[in-house]
Amino acid sequence: MSTHVDYPYQFDGRGRTAATDDAGRIRDLIEQVLFTLPGERVNRPDFGSGVLQLLFAPLSDELAATTQFLVQGALQQWLGTLVVVEQVHVSRDDGALRVRVQYVVRLTGERRTETFARAEGGT
Repeated sequence: MSTHVDYPYQFDGRGRTAATDDAGRIRDLIEQVLFTLPGERVNRPDFGSGVLQLLFAPLSDELAATTQFLVQGALQQWLGTLVVVEQVHVSRDDGALRVRVQYVVRLTGERRTETFARAEGGT
């Protein structure tokens, strides 16, 4: 088992850089792809999924389905060597965006389901 720098960057209880394990690293990477807007990273302008734009769009069944497809494509594009994305579910309620991702870790074969959330203010 490896240790990696935790995302977002923070300090642990001892005042050192917080670390995470392999599963936490993959979760962190998924979160970065989900909540990075295309064009936000200078050296990778196509990195991200654009899912945050849903916070301000009227949600319809068609938009939700399209967004799920785009998110799944972004995850496969950027993390396809690490995970196999099986299912993505995007929902919005009370000003918060929730994305549930079911995936299999390629290295271990472990199936995981994680839920990610962002509020309108970005927290």
